[in-house]
Amino acid sequence: MDGKLLIQLVVFLGVAALAAPLARMLKLGSILGYLLAGAFIGPYGIGYMLGYSTNDAEMLRHIAELGVAMFLFLIGLELRLKRLWKMRDAVFGAGSAQFVVTGILLVVLIWGVNPSTDLSFSEAMLVGLTLALSSTVLALQTLEEKGELTTRHGRLSFSVLLFQDIAAIPLLVAVPLLAVKATSPELLTFAGVLKIFAAIALIIVAGRYLLDRLYHLLALTQVREAMIAASLLTVAAVSLLMTSIGLSASLGAFLAGVLLADSHFRHQIEADIRPFEMLLLALFFTSIGMALDYNALLRQPFLIASAVVVLVAVKFAVLYAVGRWQRLNPPSARRFAIVASQGGEFAFVVFASAEQGGVLTSALASSLGIIVTLSMMTTPLLLALDDFLRKRAVKAEPLYDELPASAGHVVIAGFGRVGQVVARVLTAKGIPFTALDADPDQVQLVGQFGNKSYFGDASRLAILEAAEVGKARAFVLAIDDVESSLKSAQLVKAYFPHVPIYARARNRRHVHQLMDLGVENIEREAFHSTLEITRDLLRGLGLSEGEIRFTIETFREHDEARLYEDYAHYTDVERMAALAMQRSEELAQLLAQDWEKAAERTKRIEEKKRQDDKKADEKKKAEVKAKAVAVPDAKPVTSPQS
Repeated sequence: MDGKLLIQLVVFLGVAALAAPLARMLKLGSILGYLLAGAFIGPYGIGYMLGYSTNDAEMLRHIAELGVAMFLFLIGLELRLKRLWKMRDAVFGAGSAQFVVTGILLVVLIWGVNPSTDLSFSEAMLVGLTLALSSTVLALQTLEEKGELTTRHGRLSFSVLLFQDIAAIPLLVAVPLLAVKATSPELLTFAGVLKIFAAIALIIVAGRYLLDRLYHLLALTQVREAMIAASLLTVAAVSLLMTSIGLSASLGAFLAGVLLADSHFRHQIEADIRPFEMLLLALFFTSIGMALDYNALLRQPFLIASAVVVLVAVKFAVLYAVGRWQRLNPPSARRFAIVASQGGEFAFVVFASAEQGGVLTSALASSLGIIVTLSMMTTPLLLALDDFLRKRAVKAEPLYDELPASAGHVVIAGFGRVGQVVARVLTAKGIPFTALDADPDQVQLVGQFGNKSYFGDASRLAILEAAEVGKARAFVLAIDDVESSLKSAQLVKAYFPHVPIYARARNRRHVHQLMDLGVENIEREAFHSTLEITRDLLRGLGLSEGEIRFTIETFREHDEARLYEDYAHYTDVERMAALAMQRSEELAQLLAQDWEKAAERTKRIEEKKRQDDKKADEKKKAEVKAKAVAVPDAKPVTSPQS
């Protein structure tokens, strides 16, 4: 490998690795760290000393576009029809209002104020609507880093960003249709437009009827790498189809995610892709910083700076108004407006496609890219300023609205024999639950109950987070595999210690291992059913009901007591063997007692309990009657004659 390339690579990775945590320590967010790192080491910064050229930055940019593709794929996974319908008021109300109003204002500023511009109205509209989009990754990651994703302004931000992601689709499709100098002029004809919609229809039909079945078959193999490869293949294949008809590869990745949005496998896919996506996104934002052309910035600094200020100000004003319309208090509305006030990563995709198609000149596309990049840098700074002003305020309003108390749900990890019984009882009582299982057949089965079901390994933190275990009322650990059961219990105890665990154990050792992890509510899966079989067996052998009851209850009490006593020694094999013999002798002595006397003693205890219950019931009735007599107008209620 070329030594120059190695030096560049070491510097690139080293600075990027240091910049993100440093920026987060300064509470500026990791994205700003990546952008500043790229600007520092790029060919327009100190990179020229390392031999970087603009071609090197462009090469890294092409590689980093894979990060955008993976990110758009993950965004597509969020576009579930059920979720959109549930959030329809915020998504299509607040989201559409922000996008349309911001887009119109920016189009007026770009074209209406200065109609002599070289841009046509349709081109100005493309630029204005594209600039109306915000950075989904920057906004969501910033909210997550600050712990604000579940606040009202955080959820409203998510809804608005979701609508913007949907709105990006027609913008990406519109670029080749506007390209009068496009390399594929046939797209301007009716046949070309028909080809676009035919390709999209083909993707939707194939995805709906083929992809889910393909993932089901791969899941049965239990080979995780196969599902990762299938996800990457899906993104690559759909992206290739889009580029073959002159559309953006990023649009293909986005559509691939949409296809799998309602799949049972979406959370497993998301967990598998997430590590690659974050790495490539870091590369993407660093390469954006590297491409920041200081020469172009210095040629027209006032114009670019003014454009950044106007863009952020317009978006802030519209977003603040939308926030107040959605009944956010002023501090929350201000926070909401700042979070989404920048340009978005979709802009780089749209402007690059527009430049390649001849819709925008290279100089204009470069200037627009600089404006979007600088606007991204303003968001962490504005949030830091907002934090400072809030702390300085003497009587500041509360930043966050109070969240409504969640009704809560139960997470069932493992939807086999035990999990299904638990689910049936919860369904009968109207208690919502979320089922996690690594078996795709079980995942399909749980859909019949009308509850959320996730295909995924519950021993992975990403899957537990996707199932919102932290918001659950309880976690039922019904996984059959002991190792996976222990991993899952360990994660829940470590990351969600407030959630109670109700565990199913395979055997005594499994019980002790769960106790090591701090699990308190544990039941052995076959213990009680085996005792019932034994009860029937003794009855069939002719023993009396009294003797059967004494035998079964004595065994149960002895075994459960010794189970917890043996916990201190369960790792000592020799000690446990000796204890097993001792327990057998103890049990034999207990069962050798006069069971009739023991049964009589038990009978007396139960009779006393029944009498106490009867007295309590009579006392309660007397109190009710006394209250009725105390009311002057009270009249006895007579039943109608039959």
